[in-house]
Amino acid sequence: MITQTEVTKDLPNKKLTVVRGFAAPIEKVWRAWTEADILDKWWAPRPYRAETRELNFTEGGLWRYAMVGPEGVGNYCEGTFGSIKQGRSFSYSVKFTDADWNEDTSFPVMNFLIEFESAEGGTNVTTTLTFDEEADLQRILELGFAEGFTMAHGNLDELLAEVV
Repeated sequence: MITQTEVTKDLPNKKLTVVRGFAAPIEKVWRAWTEADILDKWWAPRPYRAETRELNFTEGGLWRYAMVGPEGVGNYCEGTFGSIKQGRSFSYSVKFTDADWNEDTSFPVMNFLIEFESAEGGTNVTTTLTFDEEADLQRILELGFAEGFTMAHGNLDELLAEVV
């Protein structure tokens, strides 16, 4: 099991791969990635918090959420789910929006594929993000994606140590 978040950039293919292991069975880790009440406890890097406004975890369903900062100001995102293979993987595309869920085209769209695999001592999760342009990938990195996602993984680690 991989115990630290590993981020690999593949600029020519406009792809980021993030791998992290968690000391919990797939069922528990899957729930943490797919249920709003659990997602909101770990998704945002501190001192931010996630607030799910809508989650319809079905193919074609939406996840609308805000990343709310310490001053109470939200950054909004809307994800649309693609393929869902129960307990194994799911995909979704995320766009940044305003508070009324209108797309903010000044930010790139991120395409996620989340894969879960049993490992000795827990579950490995591989997150693959793809982008339309290399510049989009660079922009997300400049905004602190790798650091923020690593912090969120730490939040999830702590949460999974509790009863979820």
